[in-house]
Amino acid sequence: MSVDIDWSAFLQVFAAALLGACAVVTFYALGLRLLVRSGHAPVVSPAEFTDAITVVTEKELKRAAKQAAKAARKSPLTDAQKRVSLVGAYACFALCAAAVVVGILIIVVGH
Repeated sequence: MSVDIDWSAFLQVFAAALLGACAVVTFYALGLRLLVRSGHAPVVSPAEFTDAITVVTEKELKRAAKQAAKAARKSPLTDAQKRVSLVGAYACFALCAAAVVVGILIIVVGH
């Protein structure tokens, strides 16, 4: 019994997976950066776990939200620039989601 490996197909799958992962990470990171630039910094409350130490207290969370609001007020960008950044952030998140959907479709339909 002999096992033959199609190395060119393996390299194609590897390259596609690497490019897809890079695209998703790049679009997501750029989307977050543009979201913060537009003055909509995401402030996430800490998760509550049983038998675990909460790293961020409510006081620290409120302070972070206050600092994010203060930074948004002090932004040197005009309202138009903030709107463009927000639209760009949503576009990046849409491209990130589209890359994931295309990957799933290739797996499900393209076999």
